[in-house]
Amino acid sequence: MSNIGGVIKSIRDIFRKDPGLSGDAQRIEQLGWMIFLKLFDDKDKEKELLDLKYKSAIPPELQWRTWAENDEGITGDELIIFVNNKLFPQLKELPVTADNRLGVIIRNIFDGTNNYMKSGTTFRQAINKLNEIDFNSSKEHHIFNAIYEDILQGLATKKDTGEFYTPRAVTQLIIDMVNPQLGEKLKDPANGTGGFLVCAIEHLRKQVKNVADLKILQETITGTELKPLPFMLSVINLIIHDIEVPQIENGDSLSRELTSIRQADRVDVIVTNPPFGGVVGDGMETNFPLNYRTKESADLFLILFIQLLKEGGRAGIVLPDGSLTGEGVKARVREKLLRDCNLHTIVRLPQSVFAPYATVNTNLLFFEKKSGKSFNQTNHSSDSFATKVVWYYQHTMPEGYKAYSKTKPIRIEEFEDIKNWWKNREESEVSWKVSIDTIKERGFDLDIKNPNKVVEEVIYDRKAILAKLEHSFQASLALLNELK
Repeated sequence: MSNIGGVIKSIRDIFRKDPGLSGDAQRIEQLGWMIFLKLFDDKDKEKELLDLKYKSAIPPELQWRTWAENDEGITGDELIIFVNNKLFPQLKELPVTADNRLGVIIRNIFDGTNNYMKSGTTFRQAINKLNEIDFNSSKEHHIFNAIYEDILQGLATKKDTGEFYTPRAVTQLIIDMVNPQLGEKLKDPANGTGGFLVCAIEHLRKQVKNVADLKILQETITGTELKPLPFMLSVINLIIHDIEVPQIENGDSLSRELTSIRQADRVDVIVTNPPFGGVVGDGMETNFPLNYRTKESADLFLILFIQLLKEGGRAGIVLPDGSLTGEGVKARVREKLLRDCNLHTIVRLPQSVFAPYATVNTNLLFFEKKSGKSFNQTNHSSDSFATKVVWYYQHTMPEGYKAYSKTKPIRIEEFEDIKNWWKNREESEVSWKVSIDTIKERGFDLDIKNPNKVVEEVIYDRKAILAKLEHSFQASLALLNELK
């Protein structure tokens, strides 16, 4: 059995020899679609053994086994011509039928993907290396997850996108606290590479008892991702986790008119880390009511989440400090959240949790959509707000840590205290609560610092400070005289 880590590293080294590939993003995209076709074919072989009538969504002449599996197969110019002139054009135009929902996903993937390799000989070397992996081996399936996350983190170092890899521990805490149940419809409207969805699948799989349960799981995990590369990686991620037809749309969640979201579109659970700091595409804000229009993506996503949740539905999301404060539209967005949902918990995270991808202060918000019609915006009595009290919890770094980093990321074990506190809440040095009346007085500003934090008092010695200042001035004067 091959060492997958070694295989992936060898492929990346081979890629470096090809003149067509420049930069990590292109190498990951190239590796991504190759892995997708190899993985898809391995899964097809498994299904063919179990069901003699099974028919792949990919036509036989385009299947990995036909053109790539034989180490002595096509190479050189013939390989490049086949991939560029036949494989890609035909996969982009796959006929889509009612019984081939996968065809839509494959079309979307290849529509936004490229073959960058120029040398057919180098390409053949990379293909032969990839053939050493058998994706149907359960042991290899496990190792691949670790390698896969490594690939994703390589991608996430591109800091200019306003999107970044959510640390596994943060994803896990959100899923644990929101606690999705089998049969509930779960959505990540900005699913990136699928981290939240995979975490939810692993959580729900423990509740699966039979084939019918498995079918429910397959159909209730949904997501949307705009960018082609994360979209492809998220599809691969879900297929690796045995979701046969990933319910992931390739599109922008903000591109739909808010008023067009009907009861059938609503979900029980939203778990996500929406892009923030980014500016939305031209005209996207016009899909939202006038008083919530803004170019800040995180604020529009928050309004979308409120609309997408069913009554009684719940959410766990990541938001930056900038979304907790600010006037105008920002304040109106927060007011709507507090009116329509019970925002029961805000976990405040240290600045370096998302290092090295982002250095903004972030928070985890947990809320539940209340039943009944949307609360009256003109009624300012506390009764018109679904939120009565917001609990805050300040997560602190482990002893001896100055900051989290790539080599010292946040770990799920660090959240044990929060989990213990969650069901039996009391105020402490790291937890406090704020009433809706106080929040209203603050203009719906939710950036509320910890009032219980014990600050060591520094007693200043006035004489000593004056003596130091005098000494400093004298030294400065002496230096000035010398320069003169």
